[in-house]
Amino acid sequence: MAEDKIILTYSGLKKYEDELQDLKVNRRHEIAQKIKEAREQGDLSENAEYDAAKDEQRDIEARIEELEELLKRAEVVDEDEADASTVSIGCKVKIKDIEFDDVMEYKIVGTTEATSLGGAISTESPVGKALLGHKKGQTIDVELPDGEVVKYKIMNITKES
Repeated sequence: MAEDKIILTYSGLKKYEDELQDLKVNRRHEIAQKIKEAREQGDLSENAEYDAAKDEQRDIEARIEELEELLKRAEVVDEDEADASTVSIGCKVKIKDIEFDDVMEYKIVGTTEATSLGGAISTESPVGKALLGHKKGQTIDVELPDGEVVKYKIMNITKES
């Protein structure tokens, strides 16, 4: 069974590679030191520090495994090759809600990089999916999960560098 590719920007790839490196080099060493210190305290059956350190070690190893799988399946989109006249992954898009006259700006990213508070939306979100392939000045209809349709006008598209 072939796993689905995970779309990433170069900045997303770098972020995950840096996190993996930090976990493998720094955090593993820190946890090993905590476990060593807890063992030196004697009886492990009632040692809360030892239990906490082992739990943290399991969490770190699980995250390392998750990141390695993500990076193995990653497909990096070259943002420099993106056409700034069309919405694509890696672009910043300024849109205007036609009904409420609200202006919003989003960066279009792959699913794993999306952060609603950070202004990065996924290509699989209703708005992200609807924006892909459209040009400045176009109006798009976005069907929300509740069935409501919202109209947005694309005000500007810029490439991230």
